[in-house]
Amino acid sequence: MSIIKGGSFIIETIAPEAIFTPEDFSEEHKMIAKTASDFAAKEVEPQLADLEAQKEGLMPSLLKQAGELGLLSIDIPEEYGGTGMDKATSMLVCESLARGGSFVVGHGAHTGIGSLPIVFFGNKEQKQRYLPGLASGELLAAYALTEAGSGSDALAAKSRAVLSEDGKYYIINGTKQFITNAAFADVFVTYAKVDGDKFTAFIIDKDSPGVSTGPEEHKMGIKGSSTRTLILEDAKVPVENVLGEIGRGHVVAFNILNIGRFKLAAGALGNCKLAVEFAVKYAKERKQFGVPIASFGMIREKLAEMAVRTYVVESLNYRSAGLIDTILAGIDKEAPDAGIKTAQGIEEYAIECSINKVAGSEALDFTTDEALQIFGGYGYISEYPVERMYRDSRINRIFEGTNEINRLLIPGTLMRRAMKNEIPLLAAAQKLKGELMSAVKPVVGEGLAAEMGLLEQAKKLFLMVAGTAAQKLAAKLVNEQELLANLADMIIDIFSMESALLRANKLIDKVGLEKAQAQIDMARVFTHDAFDRIELNGRESLAAIEEGDVLRTQLSILKKLGRHDPINIIAVRRRIADRIIEAEKYVV
Repeated sequence: MSIIKGGSFIIETIAPEAIFTPEDFSEEHKMIAKTASDFAAKEVEPQLADLEAQKEGLMPSLLKQAGELGLLSIDIPEEYGGTGMDKATSMLVCESLARGGSFVVGHGAHTGIGSLPIVFFGNKEQKQRYLPGLASGELLAAYALTEAGSGSDALAAKSRAVLSEDGKYYIINGTKQFITNAAFADVFVTYAKVDGDKFTAFIIDKDSPGVSTGPEEHKMGIKGSSTRTLILEDAKVPVENVLGEIGRGHVVAFNILNIGRFKLAAGALGNCKLAVEFAVKYAKERKQFGVPIASFGMIREKLAEMAVRTYVVESLNYRSAGLIDTILAGIDKEAPDAGIKTAQGIEEYAIECSINKVAGSEALDFTTDEALQIFGGYGYISEYPVERMYRDSRINRIFEGTNEINRLLIPGTLMRRAMKNEIPLLAAAQKLKGELMSAVKPVVGEGLAAEMGLLEQAKKLFLMVAGTAAQKLAAKLVNEQELLANLADMIIDIFSMESALLRANKLIDKVGLEKAQAQIDMARVFTHDAFDRIELNGRESLAAIEEGDVLRTQLSILKKLGRHDPINIIAVRRRIADRIIEAEKYVV
């Protein structure tokens, strides 16, 4: 596949064969996914009660077992004891561990944000010293960025590092908050300002002088994971443990957040599928008025919508994995700067990573909420699995940059790239002006032809609104957070629509319309719902930008671009529900 620039989907037409989908998984992908799912089902799930109670030594023991199976080494190069596999495999492992509950949090913190800073930015000596142990589970990792006064504003950290008189150590003082795996981590990647102003990344060993942790935090959810404060009191950190360059810690931090968002979405996907499975099985067993509640229309609608949102997240997740794997395929893995170039390759898709994070975390909240509703009063009882899933899901909208921060990053990054002419967004918006006076004719045809027409109309709606905002507000746009959030939601819906439609069309090209009907139905439902949201966000945004006759003109254009024929979406949802109920799990 050729390399597609990050964010370019908003102005380009993408061919179905240009994206990676779950239907492209190799036998090796499937084998590793089965290894992960079997481990979660046989080794972790039976111990969930003990894990939730934080039984002493259980989480690190399970992580070490995962290491023995190769489930900690996917992202670590072979040269340093890993398997160096593609990002699709990395996502599959995260997804397939869903039955492990809080174990997924410990695993993700170790394999993602804990280990990858060293993979990407460590020098050869640092990689040789730490990565083999991190790959096997002999060493366990934690990532310590957040401070009490600097959550989303990471660069406002107050931790300080001063070089010792003999020049051999940095003496670090500071406190890091909400650190996953802190109770048992052997290695912490953290940040401090050298001489009070140079934000710098460090690798800290747990047994270094001056390093300690606070008591466990009592959390609403993900109770099985360790969350503590990392306390650095005149901590002596060897100068050779500086990660990257002095004063360039932000490069490490922001790039690691990209991969953290990417992997979080995979874990959310696995739990979405699990929520569907629990809900549909219960709906078939639970009887009211003498019949299973799975026969009730509103319950079936819930199951269908849960499946649709799961399908969309699955589609955009693996599309993003394919984009990243394609760009990483051109990197010489033996080169000294391979890690840095890998991070840069992932950064190319920072917009897509943020979309994955927001869409995945919000789809998970939706599916767990609906699953609990289907369980009714029993869903509120801790003996039933959805009670824990409901509590566990909520943190994902806060982890790896809040969804609000990510909603600012999505249009902000797009606009910055447009101003650098990396994405010809403004030229596309200008060109659109000449097309807006012509009539919009609904696309007709078999399969998803009409929906592909809606996708193109949605892109034009976004370009019109974004172009108007950029022209009218210019540099002031950065301060209009509500407007930026609307633009972000339009972008998220467009990428989600396109991912679902391209995946379904790719399957149509392979097996024909009849055999692809399940995916056609999923993509169709989401596209029509998303298009209505895009039109609404566009209308609200224009009203915030313009007024009077100018606004009326803009709204008349928006109305024309929003013109489309509705479908019998209730009938389509019923077909989706039939398949889910028959299979007793998420299927496509």
